[in-house]
Amino acid sequence: MKNEAAWRETKFVRRGGRLRASTDLREVIMGSRLTGDCIARLYDEYLPRYAHGAAADLGCGTVPLYGAYRSHVSSVICVDWSNSSFETPHLDFECDLNGALPLEDASLDTLILSDVLEHIARPESLWAEMARILRPGGVAFVNTPFFYWVHGEPYDYYRYTEFAHRRLAEQAGFEVLVMERIGGLVEVACDVFAKSASAVPVVGNPIAALAQGVVSAWSRSSPGRKVAHWSGRKFPLGYFLVARRVPAPPQA
Repeated sequence: MKNEAAWRETKFVRRGGRLRASTDLREVIMGSRLTGDCIARLYDEYLPRYAHGAAADLGCGTVPLYGAYRSHVSSVICVDWSNSSFETPHLDFECDLNGALPLEDASLDTLILSDVLEHIARPESLWAEMARILRPGGVAFVNTPFFYWVHGEPYDYYRYTEFAHRRLAEQAGFEVLVMERIGGLVEVACDVFAKSASAVPVVGNPIAALAQGVVSAWSRSSPGRKVAHWSGRKFPLGYFLVARRVPAPPQA
């Protein structure tokens, strides 16, 4: 990871002992704060369990999750394409993630692919490349949106169900260890409301912040988790998964 000493928190910050979406509007727009909080909670839970060894952050941007995984891995390689809308001062390799990755076979133990797969025109190719560069037993962390607005135009290509995620992972030689729905009907409704409200001059951002704060607290409560678990089967805000590279079967 280049310029490691210059890294700073951007999209995600650690406050009160937990990972959260930044409240800096230059990093996270007001209407996306709830979504960021939901994603942050999942990485905060699962990175300590599964991240290990040599890691690569694919589609890294400003490497917003670095603060969450750096203590669990031994090294980090940052990879992104030239179409990134962010400055990428930590980039080790610039390449199109739709094609071959400039990384050696079986050289890594952990991959991060956060809010990236929906922007990949050839997802099967990227999954195959992830399988190639991971050692057997290595893990990939992936999250994508589902009921979510069009973003990163014109490179927003897909929305994946959990069934599509499993199919892509398993076809590439992975087993899915974790499949979590991000939020449910309440979170989806709040996200749409917050993004709409934040466009209203003067009063929009405070209203959006209040709504997301209330729903974020609700989402962490026992009733909120139960409602999200039930309603997320049909109305997920997104998906989060951890997939492990399985050894290739021995050749006859």
